[in-house]
Amino acid sequence: MKCKLKLFLIAVLTTYSVIYSQNINDALNYSSNSYQGTARFNSMSGAFGALGGDLSAIAINPASSAILNDGHFSLSFGSDNKSGEVSMLNASNDFDKNNFTLNQIGGVINFENIDGDNKWKKISIGVSYNQSKNNFNEFSIFNANNNNSIDSYFLNNAEGLRLDQISAFEGESITNAYVDIGNTYGYAHQQAFLGYESFIIDPLEFTDNNSSYISNVPTGTFNQSYRSISRGYNGKLSFNAGFQYKDNIYFGLNLNSHFVDYDNYTILNETNSNGESGQFRINEIYFENRLSTFGEGFSAQLGMITKVSDVIRLGFTYDSPTWYTISEETSQYLETSMIDEDDNVSLLITNPNAINIYEDYTLKTPSKITASTAFVFKNFGLFSFDFSRRDYSSMKFKPQNDIHFSNLNQEISVRLKDVNTYRFGAEILADRLSFRGGYMIEDSPYNSDVVSEFDNIDDSVNGFSLGIGYKLNDTMIDLSFVKINSSKYKRLYDTGLTNQINVDAQNTAVTISVSTIF
Repeated sequence: MKCKLKLFLIAVLTTYSVIYSQNINDALNYSSNSYQGTARFNSMSGAFGALGGDLSAIAINPASSAILNDGHFSLSFGSDNKSGEVSMLNASNDFDKNNFTLNQIGGVINFENIDGDNKWKKISIGVSYNQSKNNFNEFSIFNANNNNSIDSYFLNNAEGLRLDQISAFEGESITNAYVDIGNTYGYAHQQAFLGYESFIIDPLEFTDNNSSYISNVPTGTFNQSYRSISRGYNGKLSFNAGFQYKDNIYFGLNLNSHFVDYDNYTILNETNSNGESGQFRINEIYFENRLSTFGEGFSAQLGMITKVSDVIRLGFTYDSPTWYTISEETSQYLETSMIDEDDNVSLLITNPNAINIYEDYTLKTPSKITASTAFVFKNFGLFSFDFSRRDYSSMKFKPQNDIHFSNLNQEISVRLKDVNTYRFGAEILADRLSFRGGYMIEDSPYNSDVVSEFDNIDDSVNGFSLGIGYKLNDTMIDLSFVKINSSKYKRLYDTGLTNQINVDAQNTAVTISVSTIF
């Protein structure tokens, strides 16, 4: 078997049937709105809902811009490291990956009302970009012994489908058959076609109306090597307007444009020594899948900050749902090694040489509310706290009349729940220096009462942060260190070979920010 094969793309498939990839994990990935930002913001774990006065605070509470007394510009960049352990069954593997990141860039301009008697004191206009903490850059590889073969994936997709709907016409090429079957019937039929053409599965009867299938992979133990490579990002561009009313009340509005760019490449190589001499059997399967996802979305935020006293500030923010339009492309490659009745070994390549391009679909993420409080002590420092709540069970894929989306939405409503997020931040001032720290914790989105089919599902997130800042006239230089611990899971495939992959990860990020007042 080849360890790596290139896909030569010579045909394009457009289908309006069941789409390849959507599952709960995808919905959660695209729904993240916890963002990387300025070093000051990061070093206090993003607890800025009642503070304002920072470009990244605008992503949390749009009223933050009105706190600023002058024009403000900042740029933040750094290094992000993701490390940890990925495990399945009896196998585990460590991973470690570094990335350069552009965390944040933005600016705010303030316009003060020269009419001193007017209760509306100030208008602020700003634009800011923040990258999501939920970046998709990930690499994992491991070997495992499994009692379940990839043949179950092809069998499950084929069961109940007519043979004439998953097989090529006489003289028809693999590419044309793969494209025509996808256009006419959909993705599940394509997977059954791959299994049939590669001799992984056979019909019980070689008749057009046959709908039951058997596997040519002997039962036993299977050595499986799995590789997964992901890249991409999730970010938000905010167009902000802030207003100051009297001396102590601030309002703000964000109109947000969201971006998703995600690419995932998986390889499963399976070998076995099962079966007996003189038996036709499959002893090796090599299966490649590539998924590219592009998405654009829109959301809005309304926020308020009030200075209850010289010390106490309160904040409140409502985040609307984000409405995404998502496009997907997939490509596949399959090799099988066969042993015939005379024990001769031959290699069969089933390469569609095609890209599946799917009709755009939409995803509505849950809304969010955030309540915040801060205690600001002049010339000494501050302490802040943010509480957020989102109902992940309310996420919806559309069109809802699609049976796949209807089933997925029902699964989301049952398996997911409300999530609380807690953020704490503190800052101590010492002349031109600032010392900062923070802590955050986010509940698991999974409803523990209904996820018993998997072990150790948590998906909770916690982490701490530290930072230091130096002010030189109108310029601030800030440095932050953040460490986030998370435990996540995913399935190998959505049907058949559904073994759980556990990913225990630590994200450490160092950010440098330069900001100036003008």
